Amino acid sequence: MESIIIILLIIIPIVANLFFFKGIKYSTIVASALDVIISLILFLFNLTLSNAYFFITKITIYFLLMVSAIYLLSSIFSVNYLKNMKTKISERQYFLLLNFFSASMFFALVINNLGLMWVGIEATTISTILLVIVEGTEASLEAGWRYTILVSAGVTFAFLSVIFIYYYFHTLTISTILLDDKNPSSLILQLASAIALVGFGTKVGVFPVNTWLPDAHSEAPAPVSAMFSGVLLPVALYVLYIIYQISPLKVIYSWFAIISIIVASLMMASQTNFKRLFAYSTIENMNLALLGLTYGSILGAIILLISHAFGKAGAFYSSGLVFKMVGDKKIDGYGLWRLKYTPYSLLLSSLAVTGTPPFGTFVGEFLILSTILRFSILQFIILLIFLAIAFISINFHISKMIFKGDRQLMEDKVMGLVSVISAAISLGIGVYILWWVL
Repeated sequence: MESIIIILLIIIPIVANLFFFKGIKYSTIVASALDVIISLILFLFNLTLSNAYFFITKITIYFLLMVSAIYLLSSIFSVNYLKNMKTKISERQYFLLLNFFSASMFFALVINNLGLMWVGIEATTISTILLVIVEGTEASLEAGWRYTILVSAGVTFAFLSVIFIYYYFHTLTISTILLDDKNPSSLILQLASAIALVGFGTKVGVFPVNTWLPDAHSEAPAPVSAMFSGVLLPVALYVLYIIYQISPLKVIYSWFAIISIIVASLMMASQTNFKRLFAYSTIENMNLALLGLTYGSILGAIILLISHAFGKAGAFYSSGLVFKMVGDKKIDGYGLWRLKYTPYSLLLSSLAVTGTPPFGTFVGEFLILSTILRFSILQFIILLIFLAIAFISINFHISKMIFKGDRQLMEDKVMGLVSVISAAISLGIGVYILWWVL
């Protein structure tokens, strides 16, 4: 029964593409809604699974919920976002790629084979390349080209790590590998873990192989950027975490994550493009989650990732709204406070992604930092300093966009409502957890 449910989760987005010639945007919304329902069923009934084909843990279910929810919100947002917009590909092709992209992530999360998991991650690359260049501008084409080169190189390294793991275990079945009586200090496994940090780390946003990320996020359509930051990077992080468990290179992983946070935080302070600003914020949050997984703060990392997914999706939806209204991505005084939805969604989103209490991201960051403090005071102090820089940078820039200026703008109600809902969910997660804990 569980296997059938999992198969449906993957197949439904593909079935939506059968309506390619008529009504694909509506079939996409229906498909994403059905995937949310399936994910909720898995969550409510705790339907974990480990067989020859699928490997579903409680952690996996949280990721499935996250992916399906952002898939639904992005599908709804895309319908109005693409109206009257000049694109390199047709609206039908856009939704076809969006469905394939989502199905690939579901596949990568549930499959019980590290090699096929790699295939799922590679499949997301194929579909997202065209989604990055959908607007057809010179900047988007350049970003798409850089994304293709860097991520393809990263995926090659990731495949090499998979080969090393197969060489050691003579199998790629994840459930077998994790339960196997292995020697984590084996040179082969350490090499696999280190190479995986470079390979899958390219998709996660680990320095220095993350230079594609600000370009791709800033040029991709807003709902695609939301999918990138909200769920694609966490899915890649999930795969990296599985390999990390095989051979935990705590020192290497933790310092690369901290360096990534330092660089991203410093870059945020000097940004003039609001989509690039949020892209660097994604790098910061993903590497903080990587630190949480590295030091064993699993709950903190999961709370951070889920809350960040909704907060960052809201941020990119809001960015898309602003771009549609002003035709520019420059951080400037737009007088957004006059509008009904955008100022609230943008403010809530910026507070969410910077870990402001009582948002869920604050709870996740608190748990992660508390764990790090027990292992390294130096890393804890460094993180406090640069997380503060990120907090000040983002909220200063966003406050300028909202409260300065006096432009007369008109916003799309549906897109505005989706933006507010997404950001509000991140707030709701934090309030619920704090209320439940207290």
